[in-house]
Amino acid sequence: MASKVRMILGAIALVAAASATVLSQTAEEKSINIQRGREKRVKARGEKVHYTNVFDLSGLPKYAPEQKISGTLRIWGLNYLTDGKLAKYWEEGFRKYHPGVTFSWFTPTALVAWSGLFTGQADLGASRHITFDELLTFQRVFNYSPIEISMVTGSYDVPGWAPADTIVVNKENPISKITFDQLDGIFGAQRDGGWNGTAWNSAAARGPERNIRTWGQLGLTGEWKDKPIHVFGRPLKYHQQLHIERLIFHGGDKWNETLREYAHDETPAGKQKVSTASLLDDLSKDKYAIAYSNRGYPAQDTVKQLAVAEKDGGPYVEMTIGTVQSRTYPLYAEEYFYLNRKPGTPVDPKVNEFLRYLLSQEGQREVMRDGKFLPLTAAASREQLQKLK
Repeated sequence: MASKVRMILGAIALVAAASATVLSQTAEEKSINIQRGREKRVKARGEKVHYTNVFDLSGLPKYAPEQKISGTLRIWGLNYLTDGKLAKYWEEGFRKYHPGVTFSWFTPTALVAWSGLFTGQADLGASRHITFDELLTFQRVFNYSPIEISMVTGSYDVPGWAPADTIVVNKENPISKITFDQLDGIFGAQRDGGWNGTAWNSAAARGPERNIRTWGQLGLTGEWKDKPIHVFGRPLKYHQQLHIERLIFHGGDKWNETLREYAHDETPAGKQKVSTASLLDDLSKDKYAIAYSNRGYPAQDTVKQLAVAEKDGGPYVEMTIGTVQSRTYPLYAEEYFYLNRKPGTPVDPKVNEFLRYLLSQEGQREVMRDGKFLPLTAAASREQLQKLK
């Protein structure tokens, strides 16, 4: 009898193991399918010129070489440079001044930027804003921080090309504007502090009394007064939420306990579901919802966008392509080049000349030509150039 029981238990264990393997394989296949779907969408967007706006670049410096250079410039990281034509335009434009320079682009994803910099295989890492783990690793390897150069302002509404965050509500909602502190109260939670780079900042702490969980706490009355705020956003495994944490949570990472997360997904029938499209569709049907999102999907037209103020009392700024490019809209995004320069030493001449070129009128004109990212302002360009000195 005992041996029979053991045989049955063994058979059950084998079936369970086989089932787990099937589930694991199914999850892996689903993940790869989602990545392939994303790649297809990104490639299609990259082929298009989304903006034909002409921005005034006269305040930016004109490029003039400080010295002639040659050799290979190795750039690892951000795929959006090569998924569009910006990398090609920058390379061709720069080689007019320095024909002896060749480029080696390894740009499958921003994540590899850091592998290249950690190991010395890249001269420049192209990336979205550095994460805590990336900065901590760099500091532990080199005992100093990388130099961060903003190369472009993010797009107005092209998914993937660092679109600005927009704050949206249902069209029935009477609210029209919101501040950073209110957004912290809505999307955030009680915290003991936040991070300034890899340094803990206890001054960023706040208590639960600053949580905003009902529409009445934002001044709405009548039927809205006691209604709970339904909070939508992207998954906390993605990197987009770090923009909110850095700008609005003062480096904290505690979110509203009721946050509803939207991820790229695939139905059992194989239909691709895009996170932001699903989020906006649900928000258009939920009058008590609010979300941080981007404008890159048709459902955006069925919801209402709020003007945003960085400080209490304003100014409240509507999100338009003009206010994103001018950086007056406070939730604009950026993309960066990172370089490894030991303090007190000069920047590699190849890197220095290339960065000076891309921060010039000539380099930012190619950003407009590509028509997805937005060009830097003169003030932003000057600020970045100072970092190279």
